[in-house]
Amino acid sequence: MTPAPRDIFTEPTDVDPDTLANLGPLRRLAGRWRATKGLDVNPKADGPERRVFIEHIDFQAIDPQTNGPQLLYGLRYHLHVTTAEEDITFHDQVGYWLWEPATGLVLQTIAIPRGQVAIAAGKAAADADEIVVSARRGETEYGICSTTFLEEAFRTDSYRITITFNADGSWSYLTDTELKVEGRDAPFAHQDRNTLHRVGEARPNPLAAILARQRAS
Repeated sequence: MTPAPRDIFTEPTDVDPDTLANLGPLRRLAGRWRATKGLDVNPKADGPERRVFIEHIDFQAIDPQTNGPQLLYGLRYHLHVTTAEEDITFHDQVGYWLWEPATGLVLQTIAIPRGQVAIAAGKAAADADEIVVSARRGETEYGICSTTFLEEAFRTDSYRITITFNADGSWSYLTDTELKVEGRDAPFAHQDRNTLHRVGEARPNPLAAILARQRAS
């Protein structure tokens, strides 16, 4: 990854407040999405289980973020999954997708309510049709952190997600997660895949909305 600049305190002064106009490859994720034919393959005591799931994801723009000279534009997201058999939560996840225009750095932060968080990173051009980010257990920059139980019973050694933007405006993803399941010698390849279709547009980020109202008044 790109090393940190020497001047770590000076923040940029020419920041465009319109996040939706500066998301680079993440722009096509902004909005609300739904799919009904997702596929999950996960470990069970009797062997791998395959489940078809229903997925909703909401991506909404946040105000520009700075780390000293570093400038990031991003989307806050909430992912919620149910199944046709049970209208209860099968998976829930929140986090941010972030892009640094100056370097092409793409970040995904992940938090799930089973005691696990991660930061995954990759690089992409502003007009990329594919985004790939990954994280590994033990890394202090782009790593995975889990509870004691998950570390001992279902240890996550790596995570990778590939997002592909399709010509019809939909987008697809494939996640590959390598798990070390207690009592089993070989790692388990946990996969999720889906193709999502837009059901709602994105809202402007708060600062952009405030400035738009001021210009209109």
